[in-house]
Amino acid sequence: MARGRARNKWEIDMLHGLIWTKVLRYALPVGATGILEQLFNASGIMIVGNFSRGDGTAAVAAVGSNAPVAGLILNLFIGIALGANVVIANAIGRGSRDAVRKAVRTSIVTALVGGVIVAIIGELLAGPLLDMLNVTDEVFPLALTYLRIYLIGMPVILLYNFETAIFRSVGGT
Repeated sequence: MARGRARNKWEIDMLHGLIWTKVLRYALPVGATGILEQLFNASGIMIVGNFSRGDGTAAVAAVGSNAPVAGLILNLFIGIALGANVVIANAIGRGSRDAVRKAVRTSIVTALVGGVIVAIIGELLAGPLLDMLNVTDEVFPLALTYLRIYLIGMPVILLYNFETAIFRSVGGT
């Protein structure tokens, strides 16, 4: 392999050559992921609004009232996943395959166990959390149902975020 060249067309050699084109090649897929996540959220609100049995406005309000809780949980674990990203990238940089394996295993276990714990604690605290957010009585039952369904999916959601961090640590965006 010639110095300064990536191994294949999907890899980016960030250490050699012009940085700006490489940063763009790295940042554009990351930005596209954020846009896709927003489209996912928007489509969820659209589906809930269009297919709810009763008042679509109350259903959309129920989804929206859960945004602070979902955002708090997700951002907490995205931060932890970023830490895993750093540990894995460091181990890769050192060439320590053992450390990489341990960090990846720990990341996956953290995602799954953390997701289950968040789901259980969230289930217990769902009502009080929505009360603290002053969700109106009209929207409360729908918001509670939506939050409980969302919390059931937390192990999978967190696993996705941790796996994304693992792929980013090896340069895969």
